Amino acid sequence: MPVRTASGPEGPDEAPRAVPVSRRWRRPGAVTVLCSGLFSAALAGHGLLPQLPGRLTSLAETLLPWTALAVPVLVAPAVLRRAWRAAAVALVLPTAAWLGVLGGALADKSSPGGDLTVVSHNVNQANPDPEGTVRSLLAAKADVLALEELSPETAPAYERALADAYPYHSYQGTVGLWSVHPLRDARGLTIMPWTRAMRATVDAPGGRIAVYVAHLPSVRVGPAGFTTRTRDEALGLLAAEVRAEPVRRVVLLGDLNGSTADRALRPLTDRLSSAQETAGAGFGLTWPARLPVVRIDQILCDGVRAVSAWTLPATASDHLPVAARIALSPDGS
Repeated sequence: MPVRTASGPEGPDEAPRAVPVSRRWRRPGAVTVLCSGLFSAALAGHGLLPQLPGRLTSLAETLLPWTALAVPVLVAPAVLRRAWRAAAVALVLPTAAWLGVLGGALADKSSPGGDLTVVSHNVNQANPDPEGTVRSLLAAKADVLALEELSPETAPAYERALADAYPYHSYQGTVGLWSVHPLRDARGLTIMPWTRAMRATVDAPGGRIAVYVAHLPSVRVGPAGFTTRTRDEALGLLAAEVRAEPVRRVVLLGDLNGSTADRALRPLTDRLSSAQETAGAGFGLTWPARLPVVRIDQILCDGVRAVSAWTLPATASDHLPVAARIALSPDGS
């Protein structure tokens, strides 16, 4: 007598077959989900990533705010394939990672008060309208004004135009410092073959402040990647000067040719805090002036507290000026 197998309404019972891994990845949206997860993890933990060849990690950190543009790139393929769950993952996961890393920069962190207004501006050696640039800077009513990219031909014009508003100033190489309060011990810093950095003491009513002005070497993006060697070497020498500074209150102003998110700036940012990140609203992008994509002009502080930070209106330079209001802490020397 034949033996019959038990069967249900659909036929003999069978164990469900597992879908091969290769087929799973051919499902619509699977690659999108994987890429979204990897991108989100890399963004959230970018500080832990190794430096990629060509310093590409530093380049990505320099352009960190623009990583938001990856979200529509990730979402689009899933939408075109009508993989709606994958599209939702590609929208929500990277957006959450971006907001977790950068969302705090969007809030207005400014507060009233402060003792001094400081301004820094790369005026551009080829500036066709230095007089107009000076008028714009004077409107900011800065107590301390730092200028970068001066030249023997243009520096005297700035000196004459600023003389009435600023009784104290020092011009060292291609950088200069103007102050309504007395300046002392002004000197150029040997961080490059030519003088593009200086240090002076400002005798402010609330106490002394060591003020540094720097214009670090430019960086380039090319076939070799992100070329930053000369900038990083000069930055290391500048950081050594700041570490050796005997005055407790320190303000560093200038064009550092780098974002504070770039790990290469850690010799400075490990000690000094960014006024924009502490007390600004938004990313405060400064270059190029017509359509800024990165903040390379910085105001960094130690021993003082930034209470507000902002960018000033465009001048004839290719950089936007940056400004901050700082409060002097009572324990500075």
